[in-house]
Amino acid sequence: MERKKHIPVNELREFVVNNVGKHPHDLTARITQHFGITRQSAANRLRKFVDEGVLEAEGRTKARRYALRNFVDESVTQDVSDRLAEDTEWRNNILPYLNGVPKNVLDICQYGFCEMVNNVIDHSEAKKFIIAVTRNVLVINLVVWDFGVGIFNKIQRDFDLDDPRHALLELSKGKLTSDPDKHTGEGVFFTSRMFDEFSIVSDTLVYLARKSYDEWLIDFENRVKKRTGTVVTMAIANDAQQTIQEVFKKYSDDEWRFMRTHVPLRLAKYEGEQLVSRSQAKRLLARVDRFSEVMLDFDGVSTIGQAFADEIFRVYSKSHQDVEIVAINTAPEVQQMIDRVINE
Repeated sequence: MERKKHIPVNELREFVVNNVGKHPHDLTARITQHFGITRQSAANRLRKFVDEGVLEAEGRTKARRYALRNFVDESVTQDVSDRLAEDTEWRNNILPYLNGVPKNVLDICQYGFCEMVNNVIDHSEAKKFIIAVTRNVLVINLVVWDFGVGIFNKIQRDFDLDDPRHALLELSKGKLTSDPDKHTGEGVFFTSRMFDEFSIVSDTLVYLARKSYDEWLIDFENRVKKRTGTVVTMAIANDAQQTIQEVFKKYSDDEWRFMRTHVPLRLAKYEGEQLVSRSQAKRLLARVDRFSEVMLDFDGVSTIGQAFADEIFRVYSKSHQDVEIVAINTAPEVQQMIDRVINE
């Protein structure tokens, strides 16, 4: 008979919570390996977490799949009308489900939710939208889904861009608005960098932002299945440490003006293309003269052409000396090309 091994409940709980998302099908094996107990013992302890409401399980024996159980799962469909107000929606339909959330996390949730609902009111051209909130022991998820024209299609139309993909690039820079009298165009930029994960799904495009340590990884995906309108999803850990003030400060000057931007160059690349031409560089640099510092993020870009680099780091920099262009996350070959055009 196996001698029962003592494992502190809090230690086991932390391991399960942090690993169930990545290992929903083999969580039992992970526990067995990590704590040195039998499979039967691991299964019994997981069953207890299911009974306590920490986990939920589907399937039987080896086909069993575990996930964190949501103890909050609420949604409501609303009409978009002149009487709709984002602060009222927050107060009535989201805040009551966030009891006990730390102030910094609550502030971020309020900021992001209100910014996204305001976009629905002023920009979506929708008649209805859905708001939703879910919580488990690890994370809070907020969803704002409108059934309007679609954010990327609207940006393409309002700014006469080549295609919806180009809209992702412009959106990532910030200060993009079709109604400057009412909006600053900062909502998506800052919201996407406050939450741990942020996504916008519209038509066949997905804009993704994920927090990794102190950096935000911005990417996109192409979907086969179209999504009507715009779906914004915002996720943040219950114990997240970032604050609104920290995020604002990172991209603001001494007077708290939004003067620094972060542009992921992978959004400027189309499938099968490399960044080689002056026209690509000019498209990338559109509107960046509204900032005093521009961080060009070369993550995911392995090479660039001489004309592309020259247009940015010599031609543009020479004619816009009040704009500091900073290249970050450069591969060796990319940095060599940048150094070459600067030193010519």
